Amino acid sequence: MTSAPLAFRFATTADVPVLVALVESAYRGDASRQGWTTEADLLDGQRIDPEGLRTLVASDTARVLVAERDGAIVACCELQLQGRTAYFGMFSVRPEGQGAGTGKHVLAEAERIAREDWACTIMEMTVIDVRAELIAWYERRGYVRTGLHKPFPYGDERFGIPKRDDLRFEILRKPL
Repeated sequence: MTSAPLAFRFATTADVPVLVALVESAYRGDASRQGWTTEADLLDGQRIDPEGLRTLVASDTARVLVAERDGAIVACCELQLQGRTAYFGMFSVRPEGQGAGTGKHVLAEAERIAREDWACTIMEMTVIDVRAELIAWYERRGYVRTGLHKPFPYGDERFGIPKRDDLRFEILRKPL
């Protein structure tokens, strides 16, 4: 049995509650352990708040890409236009659907939008640098570790409550 194809669209403010639940389920708590992208061993607390997501959805320089299958939201990501660079973030796939190729298709569509619709030449993201398995997944898709790091926002609970004191982000890039 083959699953229905993915349909892509941009999020609206009506999608915010469903998207917050999706992002939280992919990264935090016991539900996230069904998939392989969990941050539950690294962070407690929230991954995204409704207000921040509403701001992102309403932005003139950002889009939240939604992937649906059979009318249900199964994945999403954030794209931000930053000159000739597109920033990719908030990448979330329902935990029970991870490992089935959905993420690969969402990433490819995000890259297509950045390249064809926005004329970007580079896709950039930040990944917590201790997440070796996730970084390896991106490397298999052409992303390169830059060696450039950004500090984790310790003390800002909008990004979660760290369980360790060595978290930082590394910038990954891919030419489009």
